Amino acid sequence: MTAVVGPASASETTTFGHLTIQFDDRVLRPRGWTAQQSTWASELLVETPEGPVLEICAGVGHIGLLAVAGTLRELVLVDLNPVACHYARINANAAGHPVEVREGPMDEVVRDSETYALIIADPPWVPSDRTAQFPEDPLIAIDGGSDGMGLAWTCVEVVAGHLADGGSALLQLGDLEQVDQLERHLADDPDLGLRVLEVREHDGRGVVVRLVRA
Repeated sequence: MTAVVGPASASETTTFGHLTIQFDDRVLRPRGWTAQQSTWASELLVETPEGPVLEICAGVGHIGLLAVAGTLRELVLVDLNPVACHYARINANAAGHPVEVREGPMDEVVRDSETYALIIADPPWVPSDRTAQFPEDPLIAIDGGSDGMGLAWTCVEVVAGHLADGGSALLQLGDLEQVDQLERHLADDPDLGLRVLEVREHDGRGVVVRLVRA
């Protein structure tokens, strides 16, 4: 499956932490506040077992790249949008970190046998009927379906299938109501084997949930 994107646009750069990140208006502009997710991931890597890091719905890769900066962790970046993958490769090369970029649906391009010490998940979480409030953002990057959780559920399934024992996943969502939906979903489906360990809000601009094995 290939994502449909518009015509080429001029590239821009922005600073994200200490990284210089390249992108254009066919992908989601990196938000400065999401560097807090990278910081949390970096803290977890100090105590997380050996193993690679996976970022799904990675966009141009800035959150994952900042998370592994200064470490020897291998990083796999996954996104459906070919433009995002193009810039993720550029940004990985600029950061000088070993990265594999995979283009395609996350539940298809992450291999069955793979496990990851840390999984970062950044799905679109804006409900479809609210996307018009963000006209500068490409739909592919923000439209989370009727309740904003459409791709979040796929992220949770990927985490359940690929999180190493003793590892953590950091899932970005829109608000605490979506966190409540997530917790009910995990309770209703114990076979997923996950639980919410901690939630951090970011000034009303999103929340990040830490998932671990139940």
